[in-house]
Amino acid sequence: MSVIDADRPAPDDSAPTGPAHSDPVSDDAVLDDPIWSSLSGAHAHLAEGGDLVRRYPRDVSPFAAVRTWDDPRVWDAIVDLVGHGAEFPAPPESVVLPPGWERSEPFEGVQLVENERLRPVPDDEAVLLGADDVPEMLDLVARAQPGPFEPRTYELGRYVGIRRDGRLAAMAGERLRPAGWTEISAVATDDRYRGQGLATRLVLDVAHDIHRRGARAMMHAAANNTNAIRLYEKLGFTLRRRMVFSSVRTPVSS
Repeated sequence: MSVIDADRPAPDDSAPTGPAHSDPVSDDAVLDDPIWSSLSGAHAHLAEGGDLVRRYPRDVSPFAAVRTWDDPRVWDAIVDLVGHGAEFPAPPESVVLPPGWERSEPFEGVQLVENERLRPVPDDEAVLLGADDVPEMLDLVARAQPGPFEPRTYELGRYVGIRRDGRLAAMAGERLRPAGWTEISAVATDDRYRGQGLATRLVLDVAHDIHRRGARAMMHAAANNTNAIRLYEKLGFTLRRRMVFSSVRTPVSS
C-alpha cells in the first residue's frame, strides 16, 4: 500500500470532541504512513530490511515502506531488499523515478478513523482464530475478497470469527499497528450468512480489544466499496483522507 495522492476533508467543527477523539481527522501524522510506523514499531519483530527500507515477510503481508524518499540511497536499498523486476509501493507522484523504474496503474482508496460515535462491544460468539484456522480463513478471504491475506497474516494481531453450521461464517482482525492506532482489516462474511449483522458484530468486537489496549481504531477500504464504507461510517468511523494506491516495478536488471 502506498499513498501517492491524498485529499483530506475539513474537520467538522460542530462535532463533539474529547481527550480520546480530539480532531481524529488530522491529529496524528503516523496515519500518513501507517506501514512504516508499524514496521518500525509494533511489528518491528516481523520486519525485513534495514533503517531505510522495510517490508513484511511475503507470507505475512505484501506491504512495505521507506523511511524517506529524500535519501538517494533508497532506490538501491529497495532493489537490495526485493530484487530486480519486483513490485514495491510507489512514492508520491512528485518523486521522479530513476531510469528503468515503472509505475503501475493506481487505484483509489479511503482511510477511516474512529470518532466519538463508535461503541465497541465484545461479542460472546466471537472465537479467536489462529494457525489451525488458516485454511478456512484463506478460503473465506478468497471468496469474499476483503483484501490481501496471507498464510501468516494472523500473526499481525488478533483475529476473530463467528461459526455457523460448523464453518467459518465471518471474520475480522487487526493488520497495521501505527503508534497509538490499530487497523481493523480482513472483514469478510460468507455469502450464505450475509444480512445477519456478523461483520458489524466482529468489527465492534475487534474495536473493543483495541480500546482495551489504549489504542484507537482505523480502517482502509477501496473507494468503490461504498457499501462497506457506509457501514463503517454508521458504526462510528470518519473519513480522514482519500488516497491513491500504486506500486512501482524495479528495473529488470542493473
